Amino acid sequence: MEPEDPQALRTKLEETGYLVDDGLAVACFLAVRLHRPIFCEGDAGTGKTALAGALAQALGAPLIRLQCYEGIDAAQALYDWDFPRQLLHLKVAEAGGVSDPELLENQLYSPRFLIARPLLRALETHPSVLLVDEVDRADEEFEALLLELLSEYTVTVPELGTLRGEQPPVVVLTSNRTREVHDALKRRCLYHWFDHPDFAREVAIVRRRLPQVTERLAAQVTTAVRALRARDLVKPPGVAETLDWAEALHTLGASSLDAELATATLGSVLKYREDIGQARSLDLTALLATAPTGSPP
Repeated sequence: MEPEDPQALRTKLEETGYLVDDGLAVACFLAVRLHRPIFCEGDAGTGKTALAGALAQALGAPLIRLQCYEGIDAAQALYDWDFPRQLLHLKVAEAGGVSDPELLENQLYSPRFLIARPLLRALETHPSVLLVDEVDRADEEFEALLLELLSEYTVTVPELGTLRGEQPPVVVLTSNRTREVHDALKRRCLYHWFDHPDFAREVAIVRRRLPQVTERLAAQVTTAVRALRARDLVKPPGVAETLDWAEALHTLGASSLDAELATATLGSVLKYREDIGQARSLDLTALLATAPTGSPP
């Protein structure tokens, strides 16, 4: 069901464990009501992909995901034909004495042999939330294909004609800004920049997503992660890594963090040898001592 206003949608999202600010709540509400894609841009690990999952839960709709990569094309994104089944059908028809070429062609290129990939499947599924993840990894040709789809919410299959969904899906596009996405695609979308949350919100996210983690541990992990982000790292940790680290520490039975335990579990939050080397050069004992022990404001 569509939300009545941004605050209602914000409440629904927060019930899933995803915390949003006013700006993001408004952007999501407009995306749902106006059938406009929302373009989410920002550093990796700041919650862009998780937003699509939270929206799907909040709206009671299935999440359909298209992971972009270099070289992706229509066959992977839109549709393809089930060639093995077509060939089998052709052999059976020939064995049964069917020889009319036009009849065979109409049978082979019918909906029963069409494989709907994520973009077409999202149009055919109502309601649905379509996640086009890391669109910046695809090339400009794919951007043009995506722009055409999002402009009309139709797919043209030459053998079948134009396919149109009952109602457009809610579309979330994400970009880690590894390259600039073309302005034409951005203009079609609502835009939201994802920044790292402030300390209080990040602690609140950890506590909401991992309620089994102690308040002290959540504050200490967040303090350490924010200190790591301030360093010149190959891959600064995002909120996703904060959650991974807190979960790993809880699994080890920790209710608080000390320098020895932090050093032993750096692989949960950092993924490059150079970054781990930098982290080990920090005075983790002094750093962790600065973590607030009370409830975040």
